[in-house]
Amino acid sequence: MAESERPVIEQRGLWFEEFDVGVRYLHRPGRTLTEADNVLFTTLTMNNQPLHLDAVWSAQQPFGRQLINSLLTLSTLVGLSVGQLTLGTVVANLGFRDIRFPHPMYPGDTLYGDTVVLEKRLSASRPAEGIVTFEHTGRNQDGELVATVVRSTLVQVKPNPEH
Repeated sequence: MAESERPVIEQRGLWFEEFDVGVRYLHRPGRTLTEADNVLFTTLTMNNQPLHLDAVWSAQQPFGRQLINSLLTLSTLVGLSVGQLTLGTVVANLGFRDIRFPHPMYPGDTLYGDTVVLEKRLSASRPAEGIVTFEHTGRNQDGELVATVVRSTLVQVKPNPEH
């Protein structure tokens, strides 16, 4: 087969029409969050909380060790979904709500994510886009629930090739 005859598949997220309410997507592989990840994220975001930066101090606190910054957990959880759901098709994040961290993440823990499509509707003001609401759930390597968040996004509808 000649190079020009080969099919081309470009990795992308899903168009608005491809999302179905109630579908659950598993995002694999997971991501192991290291102490270096935690220190970098924490310092980049100007969060000088010793629970994330000071192992000796953290060892004397109720959890007995350093914690992964919860916003790193949240960012990674959403990031795990991008390649499968919204890569190149999302227009914007519209909002995050109902964010919960029921169990801490520690350096060396691995985060696994899944996403359920809660609802979708076409945008009233932007005809080439729709609003998709996701519920992201994160669990560690032991299956413990570590994070949940509901995220609303603006997603492109599938382009019409005739235009």
